[in-house]
Amino acid sequence: MAQLRTISNSSLKLSSLVLGKWHINELTHAKLEELINAALDVGITSFDHADIYGGYTCETIFGGWMKENAGMRDKIQLVSKCGIKLIADERPTHRIKHYDTSKEHIISSAEQSLKNLQTDYLDLLLIHRPDPLMHPEEVSAAFDQLEKQGKVQHFGVSNFTNTQFELLSRYCDQPLVTNQIEISLFKSEAMFDGTLDYLMTHNINPMAWSPLGGRENVMTLVENQEVQRIAAKYGVETGSLLLSWLLKHPSGIIPVIGTMNPERVRSSVESLTADLGREDWFELLEIVRGYSIP
Repeated sequence: MAQLRTISNSSLKLSSLVLGKWHINELTHAKLEELINAALDVGITSFDHADIYGGYTCETIFGGWMKENAGMRDKIQLVSKCGIKLIADERPTHRIKHYDTSKEHIISSAEQSLKNLQTDYLDLLLIHRPDPLMHPEEVSAAFDQLEKQGKVQHFGVSNFTNTQFELLSRYCDQPLVTNQIEISLFKSEAMFDGTLDYLMTHNINPMAWSPLGGRENVMTLVENQEVQRIAAKYGVETGSLLLSWLLKHPSGIIPVIGTMNPERVRSSVESLTADLGREDWFELLEIVRGYSIP
């Protein structure tokens, strides 16, 4: 079972695995309900959104479930992101894909997310991508207003470099509680380029998007005999083994799983009890890299 865990020494608590909602526009209402119930059954109570997911439709779809299950709000945690403007049918005034981290846009986007998700507050709001035109004072002012109005409880970023994280942190009265980055066995650079070192130095728990590295990558390992030997040793499926590999890192990574398959959601919690040995951890790294460490 997944458990709630404190994030970055703050008052925010998220489940040890978070379920991403990027593709729920592809599900029927019945399938969505089955997916959410599968997550709740195994203790996954945190759900990751973004305003742009599904061409600006996924939050509204999830909001339909929220409206039908209003009594669940204090039992789940809602994360959303803003700052990207897509060309989409739902946003006909957008001429080109671009970033917008102005105070006006952050506030209006957060308020739209609240409306879409049928809730009064977000547990966590992230700036989705670093904006080269970002004025940190404006972002800070937006965060201040949203917090004072009780609309957002905690704030963070996604895909920021260490210097971008540091810049925004210096201007924000509220601590940034996470940086949601792409990290997996197939994309492990953050473990070696100082990204996770920086977050650990500041007691920040990273969130990991695409923690399995994509379905195609996972499938390359399914028939690998050495991978299967390690998976069998810990009694887990390949996907759970890859999550366990991430969870071994001392930075306290929170994986955001993206599967829309209820059975895979249920089996994902196997990763929480498979404590990989050091040699097995490095063997998996070598298998994927194709060469040993220096």
